[in-house]
Order: sequence, then C-alpha cells, then structure tokens
Amino acid sequence: MNITIINGPNLNLLGVREPGIYGSEGFESYLTRLRGLYPDVTIEYFQSNHEGAIIDKLHETGFGDTAGIVLNAGAYTHTSLAIADAISAISTPVVEVHISNVHAREEIRHHSMISGVCRGVIAGFGLDSYRLAVEALIRKQ
Repeated sequence: MNITIINGPNLNLLGVREPGIYGSEGFESYLTRLRGLYPDVTIEYFQSNHEGAIIDKLHETGFGDTAGIVLNAGAYTHTSLAIADAISAISTPVVEVHISNVHAREEIRHHSMISGVCRGVIAGFGLDSYRLAVEALIRKQ
C-alpha cells in the first residue's frame, strides 16, 4: 500500500516556526517515526511552498497505485480554489490535515476551500494528525 503526504507552504519550517502552535519537532524526524509504525505501507513525502507544485503532485499521485493522500495545504487551505479543483479531478482519496486546531485560531482559518472535496478532515492533534489520517486511509481500503 502506498500513501503520499503532501505538505504546503511554510511546513518545511516545522520545528523552528512558531513552536507554541506547531511544536518543536521537525517533520523529517516525525516522518521517520511514522514510517516505523507502518512498515507494510510505503509513505512518500512531498513539500512545496508553491501552489502549482502541489497541484502537479496531486495530479501525479491521484490516478495510480496510491491508496490515499494526506494533505496539509497550509494557508492554501483557506485560499486555493485551484487545489480544491485538483482534488475534485483525481480519483485517489484525500484527507485534509492540520497540526493546529484551525477553528481555535484567526477567523480567516475557520473556512477551508478544500474540506468539501476531501474524504475527511483531521485537525488539532499536532503532528499526530498525520498518523490519524494514515490510519483512516488504511482502514478505508
């Protein structure tokens, strides 16, 4: 089974960016632990600060042997109709994730452009949000 994690803008700064909100662990070390929990699952990882690159990755992974996509679109969650359209266009299920509880933050973060086209949404559990999304995708197979 293959699952792809796609992280959007500024998530390359995890571990140093606003640790009070996002924690102090970098994503690479978390990813190593996550992969260790699921040795029978190939977890691929992609991060970009560029909207078009995220869309290209959705297109690339959305029609093949990938069982699911875990997407943290970062701030594009709240602004990108283009990413929502890309999710709608692909056949691979997508789970939207957020490290923080976006509904407990600024009002602009309360609305997601992508939630309606995703299989589900997981938010507010820190980096563990990714594990919960992987679990959801594994169990839906």
